[in-house]
Amino acid sequence: MEPTGELALAAEFSAPDREQWLELVQGVLRKSGAEFESLVTTTYDGIRLQPLYTADDTAPAAGFPGLAPFTRGGKPQGAVEGWDVRQLHRVADRNAVMADLENGVTSLWLKTPKDELDDVLAEVYLDLAPVVVDGGADFRATGLEMLRIWDQRPVLASQVRGNVGADPIGVQARTGQQADLKALKDLVEKAENFPELRVVVVDGLPFHEAGGSDAQELGASLAAGVAYLRVLTDLGLSPQNAVRLLEFRYAATADQFLTIAKFRAARRLWARVTEVTGAPAPQVQHAVTSPAMMTRRDPWVNMLRTTVAAFGAGVGGADSVTVLPFDHAIGLPDDFARRIARNTQSLLLEESRVAGVIDPAGGSWYVEKLTDDLAHAAWAWFREIEAAGGLPNAFPLVAGKIAETWAKRSENLADRTDAITGVSEFPNLTEQPVKREKAPEEPSGGLPRIRYAQAYEALRDAADAAPERPKVFLATLGPVAAHTARATFAANLFQAGGIETPAAGATKTVEDVVEAFRKSGARIACLAGSETSYAELAAPVADALREAGAERVLLAGKKSDATIDEYVYTGCPALRVLEHTFEFLGVQR
Repeated sequence: MEPTGELALAAEFSAPDREQWLELVQGVLRKSGAEFESLVTTTYDGIRLQPLYTADDTAPAAGFPGLAPFTRGGKPQGAVEGWDVRQLHRVADRNAVMADLENGVTSLWLKTPKDELDDVLAEVYLDLAPVVVDGGADFRATGLEMLRIWDQRPVLASQVRGNVGADPIGVQARTGQQADLKALKDLVEKAENFPELRVVVVDGLPFHEAGGSDAQELGASLAAGVAYLRVLTDLGLSPQNAVRLLEFRYAATADQFLTIAKFRAARRLWARVTEVTGAPAPQVQHAVTSPAMMTRRDPWVNMLRTTVAAFGAGVGGADSVTVLPFDHAIGLPDDFARRIARNTQSLLLEESRVAGVIDPAGGSWYVEKLTDDLAHAAWAWFREIEAAGGLPNAFPLVAGKIAETWAKRSENLADRTDAITGVSEFPNLTEQPVKREKAPEEPSGGLPRIRYAQAYEALRDAADAAPERPKVFLATLGPVAAHTARATFAANLFQAGGIETPAAGATKTVEDVVEAFRKSGARIACLAGSETSYAELAAPVADALREAGAERVLLAGKKSDATIDEYVYTGCPALRVLEHTFEFLGVQR
């Protein structure tokens, strides 16, 4: 039978192979002087992300949804009915809780004080809405109070769902206080009456928020999960019952593929642990959009970050997803912020039908290889923790390794290799501040709680508070077409620190630049132009600017024959340049 249609057309061409592709790519790269290695990205776990994946990039068979190793999902049907939309409440607000439940939220995550739980849940149908409480260091008393509420409400014990929220290892990670693992005993005994209720949260967020990598978050949470299994089985529970009491919480970031791979790898890792216990079971996962990636400046961009993160978590197979409101880093969310947070998930579930496909990333060579690489990196880290005595004994090791990763991440944030839109890239100096009621203080004393934007935002705060906003004059050389690229780059860099950047505009002579500089009132100038204009004008303009009162002269580029104090260019230590500028201008930080 002769091939027809598209098949016939394809038959006219030979099948390309990887070597042909590589030859074509290298031909393009040679024209720009780049190397193939520039197309490879290395993650903080040392995983090399290639520009192309093919069937040759093998990974172990991922199995089937609902079957061990559960890489493709904990349920055979996937999340076709949608995942659990879980909203966070950091203060007791009955009206806010009811508004969420009436408009798309399906479960609650409450950090409210234990003596306010009864009131905030007064109108909630506890047989319909699962509740997860988070008492922090007071987890035992908070959990017992929630158990009392469930017991006294007109709801069948078999209908109670949620989590008592005990996480003593997480408390130690947050506060540095020794984990009280014995406090689990009362909660486990009281929870026996509720067959669908979970007792322990294995929280990976403390490791993520300290600046850790994805594998470090997975490996540390795996070690915490194993520690809890040991405690629970020592209390007399069977491995099967002990496994059932655990729920894992992970961060979902704006890197959608790493997020997808993280949740798939986490299930595979936990499947290996439960296989050893003789009680193989899928991991129950709660995804939270990363608090570390949230910004206070230009917070509207957080809506984009959390949308991508929620998408990644949903595609990765998370059982529950919490989208933090866009103003989370500023304070308590208003009604609009909570609405956007829950509607983000409604859009993904109801309009985009993300949950309508079982393991939509399954079969992707890239995702399968990334899942496998991440699982191996996390397992190696888990074994290192176990060799050091397991958690909580190995906390010094964990803290040290995560600090090393945060140091590397800080370097990438400082030179904008890791860009933060609206903060380190494309800042808006004219934005109106978003004001919110202050949120309750978070516990401290253990692992640091960082946000990726914090260094830049500290500079922005200092610039805003200065008696006069700091300025750097852009000495643009030549017509607009000649200087736009570098002037835009330089303005973007300085404005990331809250520094105003008046510019000369189109210029023809040295005098044009100098006159505009005098009018600007600036003490620092940065030359911006083309290579041609630099060759002709950089030296005389720099000299003329100094004679006109410029105390410091910078240049947008990597080299010049002119006398230059500092260079700014793609990949330069942007944060250090900003700090030098603040120090020179005497801006208090």
